[in-house]
Amino acid sequence: MSGLDRIMLCEGTTRDLPSVMDVMDDSFDPIFGEAWTQPQCAGLLPMPGVWLSLAREDGEVLGFALSRVVAGEAELLLLAVKRSAQGRGVGRLLLDRFALDAGTRGAGRLHLEVREGNHAVKLYTSAGFTEVGRRRNYYSGRDGQLYDALTLAKASSL
Repeated sequence: MSGLDRIMLCEGTTRDLPSVMDVMDDSFDPIFGEAWTQPQCAGLLPMPGVWLSLAREDGEVLGFALSRVVAGEAELLLLAVKRSAQGRGVGRLLLDRFALDAGTRGAGRLHLEVREGNHAVKLYTSAGFTEVGRRRNYYSGRDGQLYDALTLAKASSL
């Protein structure tokens, strides 16, 4: 059995938010201010078209994806994997699940936004996402350095 065979993908609920916050705290570098708060996530989850996907191994949440579909377009709002599980394909599993779920929910196009220089850019481009826009100086690091936000998109495969 390969390591990915042990990963179970499932839909999450507000009850899973403490585990989601643990993953986010572990995986997002606080210098960039990209992480969301638990109240932000809790406020979004009950909204129409929003869903939370979890990657679990032996009951532990290793990663998650928070997504939404609006007017036939899907947006990947957050994707995070615990540092100890990075490099094992968990992020790709969650990204593929996002694309599949978005297509079954009627999305014809997939979007996401990511900080330029984030190592996840490689994951997204390997999955067929291409840059369609850029927000100059969107992210501000604690040290005052500014970073562009890249808007990536691709057509849904369904």
